[in-house]
Amino acid sequence: MGIGQLFNRIFPKTAKTQNLQTKMRLFESNDGNFNSFGQELYNSDIVRESVHVIASNVAKLKPVHVRRKDGDITTVNSYLERMLQFRPNDYVNAYDFLYKLTTQYLLKNNAFIYIKTNNLGQIEGFFNVRFSSVDIVDVEGTLYAKFQYNGRIGVCPYEELIHLRRHFNDNDFFGDGNFLPLYPALELINTGNQGIINAIQKSAKLRGLLKFTQSMLKPEDIKKQRDDFIKDYLDISNDGGIAAIDAKAEYQELKADYKVVDDKQMVFTEEKIYKYFNVNKAIVQSNYTEEEWNAFYENVVEPIAIQLSLEFTNKLFSKTEQGFGNEIVFEANRLQYASATTKINLVRDLAPLGMFTINECREIFNLAPVEGGDKRIQTLNVVDASKANDYQGIGKGGENNGQNGAKKSGTNSD
Repeated sequence: MGIGQLFNRIFPKTAKTQNLQTKMRLFESNDGNFNSFGQELYNSDIVRESVHVIASNVAKLKPVHVRRKDGDITTVNSYLERMLQFRPNDYVNAYDFLYKLTTQYLLKNNAFIYIKTNNLGQIEGFFNVRFSSVDIVDVEGTLYAKFQYNGRIGVCPYEELIHLRRHFNDNDFFGDGNFLPLYPALELINTGNQGIINAIQKSAKLRGLLKFTQSMLKPEDIKKQRDDFIKDYLDISNDGGIAAIDAKAEYQELKADYKVVDDKQMVFTEEKIYKYFNVNKAIVQSNYTEEEWNAFYENVVEPIAIQLSLEFTNKLFSKTEQGFGNEIVFEANRLQYASATTKINLVRDLAPLGMFTINECREIFNLAPVEGGDKRIQTLNVVDASKANDYQGIGKGGENNGQNGAKKSGTNSD
């Protein structure tokens, strides 16, 4: 499928959209437009590895359709849940879908998902929207998003979009761009890399002064001998590194002190970019501790999961359906990154309280589920607080029923 063809499939040209394009005006003329600087950022290896580690972990989130009622949460095995968990559209699986969404979100600070429906209003798929620029426009009181990509224009109602934004400050609709805060650091890294390359290339070449001992040489003779010297000894084919001249000339090497960026300065600049994305080298290199992973999850992955949960819930369910407790929740098994000691202590202390099923305990240790493993096991050492008196054989009046060996007052026959 060529560039832009999927874009046309998402936004097919209809009489309605073509008519809308002629009526459009900017919702806010000062800041209603957003232009992407994402692709240039992605060419940086430091930016790409920072984005990758976040996107690859967000892509592990599991969307679940739940229903909250009277304090209880039940899982609804709906077609929306199955679609989001496995294949949001005909072209990508769920992991790739969330990975690309997060990548767009981090590079452009704005990411859009188009909710495609059929004539009956049923959801047929979710599509990541690629764009070079986007406008929010007002047409007779209804907001529309106008996307431009590769010379093509796509239009859809804003309410049919799931919109994630980052660094949401100056604009009423869009997150602020990455250019101003990131460009100086990226330019410094690029300059440093180019300086190292140039220093290596120049240090491998002869640099010097060819002094002729003969007097009164014609300028054209000096130029010819210089050119011959360069051709014979400074050409790339001369891999021996040896130059030979006779007594009529003397070669004096010129020592050059090539300046390159100090390694500490390079590390400092790289750290600025890591900090901008709230990651560090340990997270990027998968060399983190349990505490480092928890900090990364709580500060980077979890906020994105909350945004996803809120946006999907608000755009997929009506107010009435939300009133009945319907939600889309993006959850993760954080315990898979815990140490073996933490896992053992957790299961040992919490499983007896009925907080885990057998299969949930097995999942913590990366084991496959077993048949009948969805049952909860609870020790008899704990009891429902409201039934504690019945469990101990105490009646409504606070008296013991005589089964625990205690005597009622006034029954002593002595």
